[in-house]
Amino acid sequence: MSPTVAASTAKQAEQLRIDGNSYFKKNRFAAAIDAYTEAITLCPNVPIYWTNRALCHRKRNDWTRVEEDCRRAIQLDHNSVKAHYMLGLALLQREEYTEGAKELEKALDLGRSENPKGYMVEEIWKELARARYLLWEQESTSRSWDLQNLKETCEAALKEKHFLDASLVEGFEDENTQSNLEQLEALRRVFNKASEDDIPTEVPDYLCCKITLDIFRDPVITPSGVTYERAVILDHLRKVGNFDPVSREPLYSSQLVPNLAIKEAVRAFLETHGWAYKTD
Repeated sequence: MSPTVAASTAKQAEQLRIDGNSYFKKNRFAAAIDAYTEAITLCPNVPIYWTNRALCHRKRNDWTRVEEDCRRAIQLDHNSVKAHYMLGLALLQREEYTEGAKELEKALDLGRSENPKGYMVEEIWKELARARYLLWEQESTSRSWDLQNLKETCEAALKEKHFLDASLVEGFEDENTQSNLEQLEALRRVFNKASEDDIPTEVPDYLCCKITLDIFRDPVITPSGVTYERAVILDHLRKVGNFDPVSREPLYSSQLVPNLAIKEAVRAFLETHGWAYKTD
């Protein structure tokens, strides 16, 4: 294909994208899909055509096609925030929570790099939190059943042992009964301890932003040593003024540094306390 023809084809494909966008804004998703499909036919290696069409499929709840278009877009552009995000959503629809969460985490990391305060970062985080909570709920239910079954098996074994001991040893019934009760109580304590992480409590204060009181997502630390949620402190600096809201010391966005220690602490806490992902 000559440069002139290639340029003409690209221009035609771009006009089809613009037409598709116009149809999309008017909620004419079928027409938008047709326009993006024509653009893809002309220029199949432009990732935005695929993500735009995927967004139309998402609006129509056609998650199979969302997944197909997003995977193709990612092949063309590994750093496509929208492609990773919508692929994550499509996987969640199939209840593939682990893989869906991985795609959402990728989208979140890319989104934070592009625009930490962008609307998509907040939207992606909410979907990731929902995915992680659903995964925890699924795993917690499974663990609960396993623990309950194991507990009942152990209790039955102790009671059987008590019955056998009582039939073999005469004159020590009271001592044998007391020993059995103590063993059963110790068993209950062990299983209660094993289930503690799955019981919602309160998130430790040091893992929460001092402004929102929510668990950190992207913590940054100021020269004064105070840690805030990045998007929240940036919003404060823009709307209220260039000072630390706690220490009242002068503060500029260039002075904010990622608090990797707190970020890792949050990750470790959420790893074993998935209930903390619940946002409502």
